Amino acid sequence: MDFTVRRFFLTAAGVAALSGALVAQDRAAVTAADYARAERFMSYNLNPLVLHALTRSTWLAEDRFWYSTTGSNGTEAWLVNAKAKTRTICDLPACHTTTPPEPSDAGIKSPDGTKTAFIRDWNLWIREQGTNRETALTADGIKDFGYATDNAGWTKSDAPILVWSPDSKKIATFQQDQRNVGEMYLVDTGVGHPRLQAWKYPLPGDTTVAMLHRVVIDTVSKQVVRFQMPPDQHRSTLCDDISCRGNEWSDVQWSEDGKSVAFVSTSRDHKQEVLSIAEAATGAVRQVMTETVDTFYESGNGAVNWRYLPASNEVIWFSEKENWGQLYLYDATTGGVKNRITSGDGNVTQLLRVDGKNRVLYFAAVGKEAGRDPYYRHLYRVGFDGQNQQLLTPANADHAVTLSPSAEWFVDVYSTPDTPPVAELRTSAGALALPLEKGDISKLTAAGWKPPQRITVKARDGATDLYGLLYAPTSLDTTRKYPIVNHVYPGPQTGSVGSRSFSPARGDAQALAELGFVVVEIDGMGTPWRSKKFHEAYFGNMGDNTIPDQVAGMRELAARYPWIDIDRAGIYGHSGGGYATAAAMFSFPDFFKVGISEAGNHDNRNYEDDWAEKWQGLLKSNTDGTTNYDNQAMQLVAKNLKGKLLLAHGTMDTNVPPSNTLLVVNELIRANKDFDLIMLPNRGHGFGNEPYMVRRRWDYFVKNLLGQEPPREYLMRSR
Repeated sequence: MDFTVRRFFLTAAGVAALSGALVAQDRAAVTAADYARAERFMSYNLNPLVLHALTRSTWLAEDRFWYSTTGSNGTEAWLVNAKAKTRTICDLPACHTTTPPEPSDAGIKSPDGTKTAFIRDWNLWIREQGTNRETALTADGIKDFGYATDNAGWTKSDAPILVWSPDSKKIATFQQDQRNVGEMYLVDTGVGHPRLQAWKYPLPGDTTVAMLHRVVIDTVSKQVVRFQMPPDQHRSTLCDDISCRGNEWSDVQWSEDGKSVAFVSTSRDHKQEVLSIAEAATGAVRQVMTETVDTFYESGNGAVNWRYLPASNEVIWFSEKENWGQLYLYDATTGGVKNRITSGDGNVTQLLRVDGKNRVLYFAAVGKEAGRDPYYRHLYRVGFDGQNQQLLTPANADHAVTLSPSAEWFVDVYSTPDTPPVAELRTSAGALALPLEKGDISKLTAAGWKPPQRITVKARDGATDLYGLLYAPTSLDTTRKYPIVNHVYPGPQTGSVGSRSFSPARGDAQALAELGFVVVEIDGMGTPWRSKKFHEAYFGNMGDNTIPDQVAGMRELAARYPWIDIDRAGIYGHSGGGYATAAAMFSFPDFFKVGISEAGNHDNRNYEDDWAEKWQGLLKSNTDGTTNYDNQAMQLVAKNLKGKLLLAHGTMDTNVPPSNTLLVVNELIRANKDFDLIMLPNRGHGFGNEPYMVRRRWDYFVKNLLGQEPPREYLMRSR
């Protein structure tokens, strides 16, 4: 939920107060002053103390780009000429725009900028630039059977899902059939009659789910060419929607001449991928290749990694069939593999650039550099033939790169959780061309900030390394005992830690630690970025939620650091983390004493079909009335609760409907269990950082895990 905060800068007195010892556990109560000191470790207070951090660069024509950063005198904008290796003050209008442009009509512009495609009344239209002349491309779209419509149940928009041909004359899209798909219902809270929100939201096991009838539309002749194939599942190779980055539909790729379209069809359970090529003029479809897996297929991390190369009649394909995510070169006619392109341990995460002329590609990968954090991203290049694989970002850090359109240069911003970012311009061969920025955290450290500690612990098997972060009070007294709190996200699409790049504040982890806790984040088995075997560790048993790994890691840390009190263990998380928190409290009731579960998808039969059917499998019922989904349903084990549990959910959560939490509530009542509940009226899914929720979270741990009284109704604000 959006909220406004007043930013502040620490005065000398504030610095002294922040860096002074916080010994809340020595007193009978934690005071408002303690909370105020802790709040100074929130992002809205710490981010302004970091200077000269380049976060985004925008490439222009002629190998130029601009970026902005914050200096001692405020925002600075710089224009860089890569060829000349010069950096000057940027006077371009874009460099000084302080407000984002007004959104358009949720349309998608053609490559030549002359037309915009948009949806009106379930049909696809185009608007001509300049004249604003509007033309309907289709006429047979009806309610719940419209063209280019964007709805996955858990997320939806008015923007169309489509891909323009390079010549701006054709559009690849679909007619989405949702006519008999089940609906989700929510009602708002207010005076008078509540307003009903109803929309199509398929669930696991539903007989009818959304299906895509693929088409190509000629914007000149208005001809709609239907693909000669059965309807496809509403699935992608990457995420639990067909558009995984905004409304980008990456599983559909045009040939340069606009005569053919390559696309991948994903099975309902994500176990089979079929790459096909369709003729745009006739809709004839030819299957090129198929990959079938035992668990789930993904084409990368954060971006689709396959490419259609009609000029050479080849396909670059991503696969984890050898336990690591690698790129392979296929023949687009025979469907046969020509050779593996990438090699070695570690995963290709994103295929960033394909240079067909020189037969070289550029990709980001993790885990390929021995002795380094396996989550650090690096940039590489390699030949199509798999020869001359080369590391282009040498620093031992996490690298975020932005390639120039010419592929001759890239901007490299690298950092770690405990070292500030450095920005450099490099050549496509990896040579340093121009230093750009070096993050300055002197104000941050003067304010008492300390980085989180990088940790490595063993998983449940006692052999596999797990990586994470530990947040201790900045005034840590090693002669004392501190309760340990786990901030958890179980995956399977990401982990607890998130990015390994520098951030002065990661949620409220450090702020919570300042109140007298040790907070940990551990990426357990079943999360991505590691091997395929690691990622599929709890496939078919989502109720696992990595909790055995969290327990093993916390116990190891307590044995390593005597100032951790393992007998006072807590846990909290949001969304999947809320689900994992409930699993921890119900499956390890003697270990976890306090839990805060926010917006949890506690039974994935009440969550979107794409998510659960990918990670848990298709729903199957047994003759005895049980199902293969029983092991993931938290209400079935809610009776095991022994500790203190706070459940929270937004009443208008369109992502994870509130019935997920109410299922657990009902069984806790049935089992005569004490628990706490906050239902936030009219809130959606993202209430976890709302000041009220943050404050209630702190209160709950202070009272029930620290054993002290929190200040009454502390008002979260920036100073």
